[in-house]
Amino acid sequence: MASMNADDSTATPPPPLRDRVTEVIERIRPAVQADGGDIELVNVDEAGRASIRFHGACVGCPSSAVTLHHGIERTLRERIPEVTGVDQVE
Repeated sequence: MASMNADDSTATPPPPLRDRVTEVIERIRPAVQADGGDIELVNVDEAGRASIRFHGACVGCPSSAVTLHHGIERTLRERIPEVTGVDQVE
């Protein structure tokens, strides 16, 4: 009788980490844009840290740190366990 082992070669691999992060950022973006700002994904490194850049009203906004850590980072880490953190870049 033939073995009933699953053939891993037919399994679809998940999209690259950057693509998954981009998808989540695109879902977050309308809320940020509604407040007159915008966010840009700059990079996702091998360690799972995402770098983002704020634009518009978000630049210099005192609430941007809260948005970054309690909004963007929390959402990314909940939806993509490989994300280890989020940093803001200029």
